Amino acid sequence: MKRFDLSLYLVLDPDLCADIGMVETARLAVAGGATMVQLRDKHGGTARMIETGLALKEILKDTGALLVVNDDVEAAIAIGAGGLHIGQDDMGPATARAMIGPDMILGLSAESEALAAAIDPAIVDYAGIGPIFATPTKADHKQPIGFDGLAKLVKTAPVPTVAIGGLKSEHVTFVFAAGADGLAVVSAICGTQDPRAATIRIAEEIRKVRR
Repeated sequence: MKRFDLSLYLVLDPDLCADIGMVETARLAVAGGATMVQLRDKHGGTARMIETGLALKEILKDTGALLVVNDDVEAAIAIGAGGLHIGQDDMGPATARAMIGPDMILGLSAESEALAAAIDPAIVDYAGIGPIFATPTKADHKQPIGFDGLAKLVKTAPVPTVAIGGLKSEHVTFVFAAGADGLAVVSAICGTQDPRAATIRIAEEIRKVRR
């Protein structure tokens, strides 16, 4: 049985994290309560992804936080990451699963009820649902679905779900009310002056709604 906690899912952005760096941002965020960390670097190339990922893996060991690599299956395997996350325009889930083996967590983005319903729970472990709001951190995102759309996709998806897209601490109540298992955040932690304090604020809101 794979164990993972989607409740506070940090997605690292190399531009937003530039001042502090992705590794230090992740260290501070996990100290503040982040449960998963995704390495996303669309323009860095596999070699840089591996270098950053290995550094992340080192600082995350013994924390309980899971390291997920976005899109780059070669990097995920080389790092020995805990998970791989792919989009609908990346390789197919079955291909990804065959490459990463049975033990690594596999996440898949889903932006519509049809895509959520098509997820095979024998292959995919969780779904990233969104975008909830428009966000500058992903210029090519699909049409925002809002919290009503989130609730519909959560009901449709046969796997645990994490909401993504412009989410901040004030949205925690709405995310969990819609039935999602957690929220993924980028700018709410990356690029803040104090990533640990920013994460603590979100984690406290999560604790309130999960009591």
